[in-house]
Amino acid sequence: MNASNKTNSATSNQKRKDNPASEKLDTFLQELAERHPNEQEFHDAVREFMQTVFPEVEDWETLHRDAVLDRLVEPDRIFSFRVCWEDDSGRVRVNRGYRVQFNSTLGPYKGGLRFHPSVNLGILKFLAFEQVFKNALTQLPLGGGKGGSDFNPRGKSDREVMRFCQSFMTELARHIGPDRDVPAGDIGVGEREIGYLYGQYKRLQDESRAVLTGKGVGYGGSVLRTEATGYGAVLFAETMLRRHKDGLEGKICALSGAGNVALFAAEKLTSLGARVVTLSDSDGFIHCPDGLDEEAIASIKELKFVQRGRLKEYAEATGCDYHADEAPWGVSCDLAFPCATQGELDGEAAKTLLKNGCLGVVEGANMPATLEAIDLFRRNKCYFAPGKAANAGGVAVSGLEMTQNSMRLSWDRERMEKELAAIMQTIHEQCVREGDEGDWVDYVKGANLASFKRVADAMLSLGIH
Repeated sequence: MNASNKTNSATSNQKRKDNPASEKLDTFLQELAERHPNEQEFHDAVREFMQTVFPEVEDWETLHRDAVLDRLVEPDRIFSFRVCWEDDSGRVRVNRGYRVQFNSTLGPYKGGLRFHPSVNLGILKFLAFEQVFKNALTQLPLGGGKGGSDFNPRGKSDREVMRFCQSFMTELARHIGPDRDVPAGDIGVGEREIGYLYGQYKRLQDESRAVLTGKGVGYGGSVLRTEATGYGAVLFAETMLRRHKDGLEGKICALSGAGNVALFAAEKLTSLGARVVTLSDSDGFIHCPDGLDEEAIASIKELKFVQRGRLKEYAEATGCDYHADEAPWGVSCDLAFPCATQGELDGEAAKTLLKNGCLGVVEGANMPATLEAIDLFRRNKCYFAPGKAANAGGVAVSGLEMTQNSMRLSWDRERMEKELAAIMQTIHEQCVREGDEGDWVDYVKGANLASFKRVADAMLSLGIH
């Protein structure tokens, strides 16, 4: 039976509200923690998802009989491998590489590669789990996966990064393919790294295939891919505000991060009349009360992407306020866009934002708000757009890059902007359909239920595997 139809026979809405954390849910989460110990990020991601989904499905006999929920939280397979490479001094270095292929029910595994010292299996499982449902919301035929390494590109020469990427891909190549698993970039993996990875894949396989996305436009990449996650988050925010008879014009926006997501979100917000007052990196944040104009954003792009510099250098050159070792959430704003990394916006930060009158929070990163922060935003009916919905623009354009590669075509910017806008609109509609509560939309509930139903329906249709 179709999971969507099963919903209609579930217990009443009042019962769900009276008992959101059932004994069955507690048992389910406890068993998860025992099977996957010491992986707090993964546990938190599953808890956030199941707290909204589980009350809707606890009476679905078919889902329990076929263990759909248990299968949803168990990765299909995980690869871990050694990555040896030589630095510029001739010293051999050793890192660890991973690929988590989580769920391919809807299509080939799709999700980024992250190169950062914090990378471990728990983080990658959390990211891959989220990716399954993010990809489902796009309505594209994509499963979910994630991978990466504890390698840190920061401070490495281009040649060192190249040698690492070639060694990493030498192992990864045996596990991926256009109909099996199509990685992309993530933190620490930009166009430079994707180029080196793709070059090694071509060398090993002696063929050109749609096996990596985020490539340079000159060799199979798609226009708008670099901008897509940041642009998509802003398009989602705009649609969210418009539904509630508001808009971005004149809104004060606090952003964290200074990578692709944050800078292109800042660019899009500025073009739509919003005022971006903060950006951050791991050393601190800049505060520009009058807002960053297009010229300032272009200068920061040059600093970060070309010179690989820090925001402190921009502050010193321009005289704008710089706050070392702090996050930007104490700055008064109408909208907050956490675009840096997971867990960056905690309960105390959420309380500060709410106290300062923040109207909405749009996740540009993957689950940057902690469970406590999410709960506070939802209880206070602050418009909270979860990452699986708001930052799906990147994977959406990655999916369209795969389509272009398969067709041996390249679409222009105008078409890509229309495609991205349409996908973000569709994601918003799904969230509203499942999360509308009259005077407010619970976007967390909406995104989780809409994506769950799509994946669960497909799992039931495909049988036990």
